[in-house]
Amino acid sequence: MASVPHPQPSESAILSEIRLYVSTTEKDAERILDILTDIFGEEDYALGTTEVDEKRDLWEASVYLMADEEEEVRQRMSDGLAPAFPQALIEREVIPDVDWIAKSLEGLKPVRARRFLVHGSHDRDKVRPNDVSIEIDAGQAFGTGHHGTTAGCLEMIDAVARARPIRNALDLGTGSGVLAIGLRKIRNIPILATDIDPVAVRVAQENVRRNGIVSGLRLVTAPGFHSPAFRQQGPFDLIIANILARPLMRMAPQLAANLASGGSVILSGILAEQRWKVLAAYNAVHLRHVHTLWRNGWVTIHLRQGQ
Repeated sequence: MASVPHPQPSESAILSEIRLYVSTTEKDAERILDILTDIFGEEDYALGTTEVDEKRDLWEASVYLMADEEEEVRQRMSDGLAPAFPQALIEREVIPDVDWIAKSLEGLKPVRARRFLVHGSHDRDKVRPNDVSIEIDAGQAFGTGHHGTTAGCLEMIDAVARARPIRNALDLGTGSGVLAIGLRKIRNIPILATDIDPVAVRVAQENVRRNGIVSGLRLVTAPGFHSPAFRQQGPFDLIIANILARPLMRMAPQLAANLASGGSVILSGILAEQRWKVLAAYNAVHLRHVHTLWRNGWVTIHLRQGQ
C-alpha cells in the first residue's frame, strides 16, 4: 500500500508515544479500523482513521501506544491484518513528549461568546464579575476559543442550556476541553469528553484542573463511537461535536443512536457552503434543524430529535 512520509524527530529526543499506521483508501481504512477494534478495542489504545489526501483517496488507520509497547503491538497488528490485508505496510511516527501546556496565549486577546470568556492565564484581569471564565493556554490540542467554530459552539451551548434541561452530555472530539469545561461550569451534570488523540486528552485534563473542575467531567481517549465509554455513560441529552463536515456526515447514524429521546445535537467545524450536506445527513437519521449560527465563514448547527 502507498505511504506518506512523516517528519521524524531525533531518536535521542524524549519520547513517550508511537503511532503505528497503515496508509490505504477510505473504504479499506474503515475495514482496518474494524479489525484494529477487534484486536485492541477493550484495551487502553487510541484507534482511528485520518484523511491525508482527498484527491488521491489516501487515508491512514492508526494505533497510538507507548514507546515501550511498540514491538508487541506491532506484532499483534501485523497478525490481525494479515488475513484480509497481507500486503499492508505498518509505518511508524514518533510523537515527542512536549510540555504543550507551558506555551501561552500571549498575543491572543480574550474571546467573548455570550456569557463565556475564553482567556489565557495572562488575561485573568479581563474577567468581569458575571463572566463564565474558561482559562485555556495555547497547546497542541485544537480549541482555544479563537476559532469561529469554538466560539460558535460556546454561544450555542449557552442558548441550548438556557432553553432546555440537560441531564447528561457528550463532547465528541473535545480537543482542549474548552466546550466541556464551559458546559460543566454552567450545568452541574455528568459530561463525557472524548478525543481520538491521547495528547489532546492530556491537554484537556490539565485544562479541566486549571479551571477548578474536580468532578463530573470524564475524559477518555476514544476513536469514533467504538469505545465502551459511550455505552457506559450514554445515551446523552446533548451531544456536541466540533469536528469537520465529512466525518460529521459519516457518523450521523452512530451519533443519533447515542442520543437520548428528544435530545439536542450541536455540530460545528462546518464551512458555510457545507451546511446543506450536513443537514441532509442528519435529517436522514430523523434529527430536525432548530437553528444555525454563522461566524467568520463557519456555521454551528443545533438539531433536535423528534418534533
